[in-house]
Amino acid sequence: MLLRTKRPVRSGAAIVMIALVSLTAAACTSVGSASPQAMVVSTDGTASSGSPNSAGSSSAASTSAAPAPVARVTASPKLGDDALSPVEPVTITVARGIITALTVTNPEGAEVKGTTSPDKTSWTLGETLGYDKTYTVTGTALGTDGKSVPIRGTYTTVTPVDQVTTSISPGDGAVVGVAAPVIVHLGYEPADKNLIEKHVTITTTPHVEGAWAWIQHDGDKWASLDWRPKDYWPSGTTVHVESDIYGLDFGGGYFGGDNVTGNFTIGRNQVVLADANAHTIVVQRDGVTVASYDASYGSGDEIGDPNRVTRSGVHVVSDMEETVKMSNPAYGYTDVTEHWAVRISANGEFIHQNQGTVDVQGVANVSHGCINLSAESAEAYYASAMIGDPVEVTGTSVPLSAADGDVYDWAIPWETWLQM
Repeated sequence: MLLRTKRPVRSGAAIVMIALVSLTAAACTSVGSASPQAMVVSTDGTASSGSPNSAGSSSAASTSAAPAPVARVTASPKLGDDALSPVEPVTITVARGIITALTVTNPEGAEVKGTTSPDKTSWTLGETLGYDKTYTVTGTALGTDGKSVPIRGTYTTVTPVDQVTTSISPGDGAVVGVAAPVIVHLGYEPADKNLIEKHVTITTTPHVEGAWAWIQHDGDKWASLDWRPKDYWPSGTTVHVESDIYGLDFGGGYFGGDNVTGNFTIGRNQVVLADANAHTIVVQRDGVTVASYDASYGSGDEIGDPNRVTRSGVHVVSDMEETVKMSNPAYGYTDVTEHWAVRISANGEFIHQNQGTVDVQGVANVSHGCINLSAESAEAYYASAMIGDPVEVTGTSVPLSAADGDVYDWAIPWETWLQM
């Protein structure tokens, strides 16, 4: 009987078996470990250690979003505004960060003035813009997280239907009498009068008590803004007026045009006391009588015709002409030449020469409403008069009022004026 011995196990297979057992044991002992490690066998038979989830972790990191920058940029008005008033304040602000660069340019590429705050968190527009223009905003903000945020946008200013003009009376450089009101004429009636009032100012040296009021003047379509002192101006007062209405919304698509200023001076104090019952006018300087002239006033009270009554109240000299043509067809005369004519109201009242009434001047009232003087008296008074002088008419039955036009500011009681 032949005996057979068992074939020995090949050494290579034994090595593989041992390796597999070792790998299984290693896997078992790694459960619960904070950083499990495993052998990774490559296709070429080489091995390296690594995390069993390393491939999955890389994929998750690649698909999750990076944290957003913390800097937040806001603008007032908002960027993109396409109906901006050229005088509206503009501020750009950064929260949780600072402005590192900011430029605003006009359509020609020129930089617009602006100021960055000391802490660099805000920028403020520093100049007036133009109408119908687009301004480009570019810059950068740096957040507290070290990340930059772009600042980009535009502003477009409004296009007016038309620009409202302003004129100021008395004119620049004028010297006027102590009753001259300041009149700011506007080329369009504002929808918001309070807005306009805030942008029309007056400065007097010395300080003079007075107030603004909206007054409808003869021939105007809407009210003007008048300033009047409570009492007559002190002589020598200097006056500075500003109408800063550029960019203001008047309503209806109309916006304020160029700003206007006016500077004038109050001259000597001359007041005319015109007493219809005494049939005279008395000229006073600083309260002292310097001249007195015989006169004839309107005959309306005598004949019962109110249209021929010289109005009582404080008139203001508004025009002066050495020669003028006067007409009143209702009373049968046209283009009558008169001389040394000083207009005191818009309803046709003058102090002027009238040689046809010389015989009754100082005795009776026979005119159609004017104050008649002789040629000599009219010329002398004319030489002393000044635009803005007060002429205080007394002794007649009809008071001066808005119906008599142009400058009737002093016919309004001060308490009433303050409410206007």
